[in-house]
Amino acid sequence: MNVPLIDLKAQYENIKIELNSRVLDILSSVNYIMGGQVESFEREFASYLDVKNAISVANGTDALVIAMKSLGIGEGDEVITTPYTFFSTAESISAVGATPVFADVDRDTFNIDVRKIEEKITKRTRAIIPVHIFGQPADMNEILNIARRNNLFVIEDACQAIGAEHYGKKVGTLGDIACFSFFPTKNLGCAGDGGMIVTNDDNIATIVKALRVHGSGENGEKAYNLLNHIEEPILQEKNNDNTIYNPLKYYNFIIGFNSRLDEIQAAILRVKLKSIDMWNEKRTKNAAFYSENIINKSIVKPVEVSHKKHVYHMYIIQSDYRDKLASYLKERNIATGIYYPVPVHLQKVYHNLGYKEGDMPVAEYLSRRTLAIPIYPELSVEQKLYIVNAINDFEVNKNNEK
Repeated sequence: MNVPLIDLKAQYENIKIELNSRVLDILSSVNYIMGGQVESFEREFASYLDVKNAISVANGTDALVIAMKSLGIGEGDEVITTPYTFFSTAESISAVGATPVFADVDRDTFNIDVRKIEEKITKRTRAIIPVHIFGQPADMNEILNIARRNNLFVIEDACQAIGAEHYGKKVGTLGDIACFSFFPTKNLGCAGDGGMIVTNDDNIATIVKALRVHGSGENGEKAYNLLNHIEEPILQEKNNDNTIYNPLKYYNFIIGFNSRLDEIQAAILRVKLKSIDMWNEKRTKNAAFYSENIINKSIVKPVEVSHKKHVYHMYIIQSDYRDKLASYLKERNIATGIYYPVPVHLQKVYHNLGYKEGDMPVAEYLSRRTLAIPIYPELSVEQKLYIVNAINDFEVNKNNEK
């Protein structure tokens, strides 16, 4: 038996008739940029989360960068985040000219340890970016309390957590602004790159809409007026063609980016959004199967906090013999993944920040022990049993190397 870590082909086979039809419709329409599919997907995504504004962008990293720019975060500022995450969380902070400041993580949930945040706050701190890592929400109540006490923004990195909930509210609706990724391997993935920024603040949304298209057009002028406290009539956009010619895009008001979700990706995501709750439920059931049936005492299974709805972007186990276990499973044609072998504070690019090994002991501990096993919704019963039996048969002895 062969079990991939993620099986995108299996997902495609289940929805290919509708997916192919939608894509062909876009190709024949020759309306490829910022059209009806994008507008509809943004409305549907906002409705799904129960948030006022959803603004699509080219990818999850751009979402983080543009979110910070919309809040005025830049040179001389500091932003507190986790060292146990994909690099783009910290990279986006650096991209706007600010400095990432790392707070260690919780050993059970892998999320930022709220007990470590406040000690990192200085007069230069502007925001906290919690990452809902692997699909489990961070402790947002305490993060929001810390932010309120210190007059800080909260930017949710929900790139791995579409559909996850914290005390019954979906992640992405809790902070000042939130970011999602639609990279193909995400729970809700497109056929390329894509991202989304969501916020309940209409003024922030206007600035985000301007930033994603070079600071131009109606939203560009609105953003300029907001940022400069100007009240005056503005240009109006009426049914302009963003693929062939939109005259208003040649009027620029703020420095922005070229970061748009295209029509084909929006159409694909509209199809998939209808199934996201079902897919997440299947992930949850697969996780429960693993947690109940993996009985190997050398394996530590993930912890799910009761008031949080975990959507299991990844199912992460721990082992002192992680590398040996990965090799053992590979020999049995079971794919695994290591997330993340080098915590962000120890990446070479951040050597200048002065962090050293031992500064974030929990993140460093996890980076040596964690391993992702297949959790995708299309896993068969036979595949899950095969994985569980292989893990349970894994033997630890004095000859095993860490």
